[in-house]
Amino acid sequence: MYICRVKNPLNREILRLSLPSILANITVPLVGMVDTAVAGHLPGGEGAGAATYIGAISVGAMLFNLLYWNFAFLRTGTGGLTAQAYGRGDMSECARIGVRAFLLALITAAGVLMLQWPFEKLGMWVVDSSEGVESLAAQYFFIRIWAAPATLGLMAFSGWFVGMQDSMCSMWKDLTVNMVNIAASILLALGIGSWEGLGFAGVAWGTVIAQYCGLLYCLAVCAVKYRKVFGTFGRADLPTLFSGGGMRGFFRMNMNLFGRSVFFTSIYVGYTLIAAQYSDVMLACSSLMMQLLMIFSYFTDGFAYAGEALTGRFIGARDEVLLRRTVRLIFVWSMSIALLFVWMYMAGGVPVLKLLTSDETVVEACRQFLPWLVLMPPLGCAAFTWDGIFLGATASRAIFMAMVWAAAGFFAVWFGARWLIVDPAAGTPGFDTLAIHCLMAAYFAHLLARTVYLTCRYRKDIRI
Repeated sequence: MYICRVKNPLNREILRLSLPSILANITVPLVGMVDTAVAGHLPGGEGAGAATYIGAISVGAMLFNLLYWNFAFLRTGTGGLTAQAYGRGDMSECARIGVRAFLLALITAAGVLMLQWPFEKLGMWVVDSSEGVESLAAQYFFIRIWAAPATLGLMAFSGWFVGMQDSMCSMWKDLTVNMVNIAASILLALGIGSWEGLGFAGVAWGTVIAQYCGLLYCLAVCAVKYRKVFGTFGRADLPTLFSGGGMRGFFRMNMNLFGRSVFFTSIYVGYTLIAAQYSDVMLACSSLMMQLLMIFSYFTDGFAYAGEALTGRFIGARDEVLLRRTVRLIFVWSMSIALLFVWMYMAGGVPVLKLLTSDETVVEACRQFLPWLVLMPPLGCAAFTWDGIFLGATASRAIFMAMVWAAAGFFAVWFGARWLIVDPAAGTPGFDTLAIHCLMAAYFAHLLARTVYLTCRYRKDIRI
């Protein structure tokens, strides 16, 4: 089943699985940049200018992040189970997992569509924005929400392709969504020829069209490439899809992963809400720092996906030797990327900042936070890589508890540091800067907590 007659077969498998994911991940920030650029070039109307349009895109995108991050279990819960079934050679179970995940995504999407109005109102209540931004963000939300069935379905297919060791189909899925999103958003918002386009609403409709194009691609792949796999699943199997002895473990695993998503979301939303309490310059600095930090994650996530696919595959095949070798080699590859990014952050931090903003005040303010970037590759690499390995092993309880400790570490460091600096520093010129340093320390405390906890659990939870 495994390729053993070629040189470094496991390394080849790791690269085969990780490189397409990395390539697809690189296109992700392009979508946000194009949406922002399109919004920034829309003609003003009804008192709305470029800043209002851009702000509305930002707020609208944040609402969807808050919403969809909570359903990440549709991807994470599917990948490990599929990989283990693949490792056992049980294609019938692979088909059952794929159909179950997709139906669960559609059921979840129906609930999302029914609750769209109260969620939008709650989100706008939490986000403090101007009336113009709030109005446009609501327009964006109520258009893009109709992509929910496609978006959640794509999450399920993402996990299933990872489990099936199919990095190429996963890559083409992501490229299809991202490229269509870019083209459709530009065309629908700005128009073509004598057609003036839909304006701001076109950005949202572009995303909707892109999501459904991606879903159609996945369904076509299943109908053509995986027709024999899904041929093992018939209508008679539908009544038993959500029943049987394994369903209790399936839902317990997904509840753990859902809980993980809630704590994960609390950290990233907390980061943004805390930064928003300080000056506009400090808010901009914290936002740019997070963007720089996430550049690294686009690369290391590729190796985390490879770790997830191979860990699940070798556990399913009950191959202890290849399982342990996989863990070691995944860390060698991801740590190599981490060392490269340490050098890149040290040498290129300021030039990249200048690409992201032309405001010299913000660039100068960010300089003092750049040393934090050097910590991101080693800590982030270990945390992200362990996530992939534990997902492949379907060790969902450990993943959940790691994020509980991570959230506890984040908020403990933030509130502890904030309490220490408030009396001597409050009201002084450097107080806002000191507070953002505390926020960065809290963010890295959460990464450290994840890394330490999962490292300690490795021998107990990653086993045949």
